[in-house]
Amino acid sequence: MKQNRAILLFLLLLAAAVAAFTQAQSDIIIRLTGGARKAVALPDFRGAGASAQFADLFNRTVFEDVERSGVFTMAPKSFYPLNPPQTDRDLRTPAGAQKDCGGRCLPDWAGAPVNADYLGFGYLAEQGGQLVAFGNFFNTRAADPAGARVFTKLYTGELSEAGARKIAHEYAADILAQFGVPSLVGTKIYFVSDRQGKGTKEIWVMDFDGSNQRRITHFNSISTMPSVSPDGRRLAFTTYAKGQPQIMMYSTETGRFIPFRNSAAPTNAQASFTPDGRHVLYASSVSGYMQIYIADLDGSNPRRLTNTRAIEAEPKVNPKTGSDIVFVSGRGGLQQIYRMNMDGADVERLTNGEGEASNPAWHPEGRHIAFAWTRGYAPGNWNLFVMDVASKETVQLTFGQGRNENPSWAPDGRHLAFCSNRTGSYQIFTMLADGTGVRQLTTEGNNWMPVWSK
Repeated sequence: MKQNRAILLFLLLLAAAVAAFTQAQSDIIIRLTGGARKAVALPDFRGAGASAQFADLFNRTVFEDVERSGVFTMAPKSFYPLNPPQTDRDLRTPAGAQKDCGGRCLPDWAGAPVNADYLGFGYLAEQGGQLVAFGNFFNTRAADPAGARVFTKLYTGELSEAGARKIAHEYAADILAQFGVPSLVGTKIYFVSDRQGKGTKEIWVMDFDGSNQRRITHFNSISTMPSVSPDGRRLAFTTYAKGQPQIMMYSTETGRFIPFRNSAAPTNAQASFTPDGRHVLYASSVSGYMQIYIADLDGSNPRRLTNTRAIEAEPKVNPKTGSDIVFVSGRGGLQQIYRMNMDGADVERLTNGEGEASNPAWHPEGRHIAFAWTRGYAPGNWNLFVMDVASKETVQLTFGQGRNENPSWAPDGRHLAFCSNRTGSYQIFTMLADGTGVRQLTTEGNNWMPVWSK
């Protein structure tokens, strides 16, 4: 009997611990993603004349932008009524006991099987050699169209695929703006790729959705570890182009390299910027062991921040406060994530010492970090986690799908870019902060170390 009671007590305690852990996970995710999602229906825009050839591209771009945001649950198109509105004049108010208007009344979209909270609709046309989209967005829970309108807007662009993408992005951005979510359109992801030749790695850049991939460096050497200044105007990276690994600086505005003064050391690497854009932190082997330094933007006036007989690397400054740094250190054995003040004082370990931890990345609000960790898996098998820095509570985002590393937050704080070999080669992916909505952005060669920049 006593043994049974002991087992029962153990099970109750275990259940309580699991419940508390799950609650902690959901609390963190809710803070990052905003919690419950509204449902939206986005029937296809139709195009007449010269605009018709761009309708599929427009509709696909709008749907993907809205879906990628994580703000909405996307109502399945197979459930849509067969006769959706194209203009606001097509909307009607149900008459009497009428329950179905064939798609022309908002309750047709609010009720089963669509169950949408919002409806976006419109049409494409060609006017004066321009591609035009007439976009609407309505709240389906208000039966009267007069009080249901969220916005009606006209969008214009070139009569081309580029023009179709442009106005689709603008329409989707206006939908997201109603819910306080910034669009990712215009943001860039810098990354490392070996697609140009075996034994070489170069810095590349692409749009947020994987389009317009282009090469930045042409050293035919190894260039790696990109970092972007807060204003997006400078790119720092580590290169072996001149022999020993050194830091180089590049202007994203002019496309030219900017002088940077490297310390006299075998290795200078992993540069990152302070939030004010006036200083860089980096790891250097000036003292023998890799240690963390801070210097002026051009590399002058270096000052050492750590002083241990262990490897100290990957410094990242809190983007919100500018007053504390997370970094990776082997001072306690296996590499772990640590935090310290900007002057190197008040060092504390954030990860619990289990497994190895690496690649810390601050969330834009400065309260959470994403990082890679081998906790729970054999050494070398990395997964991505998010941590509340104050409480040290963590949420695991990836689960055993290959090696997942180098998380980087999008400017909206709702998405992460990362690299993974889950497909057999290393590729760049994005996902929502809760680990859902995974999308592969690269396919050619191997690709690593994404950095998302505004």
